[in-house]
Amino acid sequence: MATKSRGYSAEDIEILEDLSPILMRPGMYTDPVNPNHALVEVIDNASDEGLAGFAKHVTVVLYEDGSASVEDDGRGIPVDIHPKKKVPAVQVIFTTLHSGGKFRKTDKDAVYRIAGGLHGVGICVTNALARRLEVEVKREGEREVKREGDRREGEREKERERDAENAEGR
Repeated sequence: MATKSRGYSAEDIEILEDLSPILMRPGMYTDPVNPNHALVEVIDNASDEGLAGFAKHVTVVLYEDGSASVEDDGRGIPVDIHPKKKVPAVQVIFTTLHSGGKFRKTDKDAVYRIAGGLHGVGICVTNALARRLEVEVKREGEREVKREGDRREGEREKERERDAENAEGR
């Protein structure tokens, strides 16, 4: 029987930042078996612009390959530099847990007084678990596109290797 180390110190404490907690424990943030939950988060965010009186149309398109697009004619996600993170606000929203403009719903000057898309974690969960995500923001006459690569490629490569091994073993 192996002897266990009894040492336990601050060095043993991990801090998961950015999208790491979502990637390590997706079930804490969404239903990983049902990808529709991630899509509903995007649809809710678009709908919130309508509920706030800033959008008249929300369009959802489902594609044959399983991907989807969601578009609204609202104000657009802020793209100016976030004062604390020092990166564009759109990047903060899509890469930082618990970020967004919906937490102060009771303030008289709140951006969103009514919000359906506040599930506590935000759209960064959708981003973290997506095979590919593209955000196009049209705001104040400008257009900004943000593309996220395929973070899960290594995971899918392992799945392909297992499938090949299983096929050979038949």
